[in-house]
Amino acid sequence: MDIYYIERKSGEKIKEIVAGDQFLRWIYDTSMGNTILETFVKKKMFSSIYGKLQDTVFSKKKIAQFVENLAIDMGEAERENIGEYKNFNDFFARKLKKESRPIPIEKNHLISPADGRVFAYENIRKDQVIQVKGSFYTLEEFFHDKSMAQVYDQGVCIVVRLCPADYHRFHFPDSGVPDEAKKIKGLYYSVNPIALEKIAKVYCQNKREITSFESDNFGKMALVEVGATCVGSIIQTYDLKSYVHKGDEKGYFKFGGSTVVLFLKEGQVKIDEDILKNTEKGIETKVNMGECIGKKI
Repeated sequence: MDIYYIERKSGEKIKEIVAGDQFLRWIYDTSMGNTILETFVKKKMFSSIYGKLQDTVFSKKKIAQFVENLAIDMGEAERENIGEYKNFNDFFARKLKKESRPIPIEKNHLISPADGRVFAYENIRKDQVIQVKGSFYTLEEFFHDKSMAQVYDQGVCIVVRLCPADYHRFHFPDSGVPDEAKKIKGLYYSVNPIALEKIAKVYCQNKREITSFESDNFGKMALVEVGATCVGSIIQTYDLKSYVHKGDEKGYFKFGGSTVVLFLKEGQVKIDEDILKNTEKGIETKVNMGECIGKKI
């Protein structure tokens, strides 16, 4: 299947350039691929080895072709010259210029924590949260915490899927005080729609880190980073229990497509209508970090 998303600024429907498309389809669509997926690819060892290779000086050779194939705008980066990166992971976790991702000053604006493609759901049920059409998971399975699942029942779920071409640092969607990230060990399935269609409860099976966040304007939130195939690490860079401002960096992913999921309590935010309408149609909306995706109720 081809993957499409809506480019928010233009409203245009765009076909996604999928890094490793043939490998993904072989792994998830063939019996031999499935065997290798279940015995090796989904496990930590595969992603750890691949991630460490991206830390070697030899991986630097991949950067130029990667930028060209995925049409990455290096003009947004603090270091525009690809020769300045010491290895592929150094490039992959590149920082952007502040002006590349402006942060709105309006307190009632909830911002996207990352660049990516968004699905958003209001009035979620704790026992049936949508992964993709026809596939569901429960909040208790996701959080590994029954009481936390109850907190976000009837609330809002926002899923930001990062592709390899995207900026891979994630940020705080509001000002406030974050708690320590709770780390849940898990597998390393891809979070690409190709995999989400085939594997049940990917977000509940994969490695993830969950941060409770007392935000200033949207109440208690859960900020979750989900690992995936070839994600070497989820790196948290924020200071524990220190006050943060909207748009401050929270952390970054090393190589691989990844996902950030936000949960907000009932009655806190109204998601922007274009994102909700696209979600109802089963198509993601492309947003940038810092872009308003909802407003305080």
